[in-house]
Order: sequence, then structure tokens, then C-alpha cells
Amino acid sequence: MIRNTVLSVVIPCLNEAETIVQLLETLQDARAEGVELVLVDGESIDDTVALAAPLVDKLIGSVVGRAQQMNAGAQAAAGEILWFLHADSVIRAEFPRQIISVMAASESDWGRFNIRLSGRHPMLRVIEFMMNWRSRLSGIATGDQGIFVRRELFVRLGGFPAIPLMEDIAISKRLKRYSRPQVIARCLITSSRRWEQSGIISTVLLMWRLRWAYFFGADPARLAQRYR
Repeated sequence: MIRNTVLSVVIPCLNEAETIVQLLETLQDARAEGVELVLVDGESIDDTVALAAPLVDKLIGSVVGRAQQMNAGAQAAAGEILWFLHADSVIRAEFPRQIISVMAASESDWGRFNIRLSGRHPMLRVIEFMMNWRSRLSGIATGDQGIFVRRELFVRLGGFPAIPLMEDIAISKRLKRYSRPQVIARCLITSSRRWEQSGIISTVLLMWRLRWAYFFGADPARLAQRYR
């Protein structure tokens, strides 16, 4: 049984009433064993806060912005390991244990999950394969892959950079200077709603254009405007 606060799960959210209860209920067994749940709300106008409040250990208000919300959650968290998890993720109840076990057995300072996209379109299977392959090759993780990191290193790096987009890429580039990420092969399911709503091919092309622009020094604020 997990004791003390080894792991804190930090969940930034904004108007996630449709999905937040399912995620938090999956984490309740881990919570009973000492895993801390920290929800950081970015001024939701739906029922997110009311639904989540009984299911978390700490509920924090924050300005809107994923980087700022995750940093606020990390500052309030007590865990030695921080797991940053998107509110629309679908996970297995054993994932917190797996993180703790992997980090205890490794000298690596951080890690991620493989992911699967929630939709059924055959092209999504290709996209998720390429996302996992790209991350394994590059050592760069995206936020929807459930980044986890030792608190000490996260604090030393100053947390996520306060930029409106690509904060996950930015911190991954810094983290991999210390170690390659540990990869948990069991898949975390992430929402495919953006691909389905905006078109699969057009969304893939947009994301690649944004990423290449960022790597070549484009302003993340301008990239965020294009992403919306």
C-alpha cells in the first residue's frame, strides 16, 4: 500500500464538467492509498468545480493558461513526483502505482505514457503510432502523454515556462538534458475531439506547422492564436 505523499496528480482544467468525474473516480483508489489529487481550475463557467470538489485533495483557482495552472498546482502539491494529467484523459486505475514503481526502479528524472486517441477513425491509429514513435525517437513528450517528473528537478528548472503554447515541448527539451524519459507502454487515452471537429489531415498539418515554427523561434503567443 502506498503511504505518505509520493505522487501528486496535477490536473489543469477549464470547463471540463463532461469528463472530470470519470477521470477523478478512476483515481479514487490511488487517493485512498496516499496519492494526492490537485485540481487547478482556470475560471470554469460550468459545473467543473462543484463536481470535482468532493473527489480531490486540493482545489485551486488560477488564471487561465495551462502552464500557469500546472505551475500553481505543482506549487501546492506535496508529492515527491508530479504527474501532470489533462482533464479529458482516460486512464487505468493502476497508472499511479506504475509511475511510482517505474521511478523507484530508475535513475531517470521524468517520464511519459504512450497514448491512444479516443476516436475510431483508422487514421487516428496511424497518428497515435506516429506520436508515440516520434516521442520515443526524440525524447520529447507532449502534455497529452501524461508527463511525470521528480519534484526536485521540476522546481530546479523553474516549472513550465509561462507561454500560451508549447510549454510541454519546452520543458521536455530541458528535462532530457538530465535524462531520457521513462516510457510506460500502457496507453493513456486522450481525446481526439480536435481532430474530429477540425478535420484529421488539416489538424495534423496545423500541428506540424506550429511545431516547426516553434523550433525555428516563432513567438508562442502568435502560435497560440493560430492554434485556436
